[in-house]
Amino acid sequence: MNKVVLMGRLTRDPEVRYTSTNNTLVATFSLAVNRRFARQGEERQADFINIVAWDKTGEFCSKYFKKGQQVGVIGRIQTRNYDDKDGKKVYVTEVVAEEAYFADTRRDGESNPFTGNPTGTTFDANTAPNDFTQVTDDDLPF
Repeated sequence: MNKVVLMGRLTRDPEVRYTSTNNTLVATFSLAVNRRFARQGEERQADFINIVAWDKTGEFCSKYFKKGQQVGVIGRIQTRNYDDKDGKKVYVTEVVAEEAYFADTRRDGESNPFTGNPTGTTFDANTAPNDFTQVTDDDLPF
């Protein structure tokens, strides 16, 4: 089984390009993933892992991920090789993202389109529709 689960911070904004054969979107970025343990007195070390996201996952990453954000990625490890312009063989190991998630808490002034209140508006019971019933904690069954 080839399954990878990572949580780390983006080292740069995702870069987007399109394949020449069928114009498929591909986003690439790198995650700094902290190692779990550090020896006494040592700084925590991080691994820098290249991520490739295709199609809808790549579109999501390119739209909403920014440098410094903490994100989660689920995918698989992929290895490949090619000859560079000097004829030297280059080996690449990367993670192909199958799922991508926000893992950061929302910072002040930032808007996450998938959580909280993205418009920044507040709810006012006085301007609610007529069929709206305000509920207090005492009314809840749990």
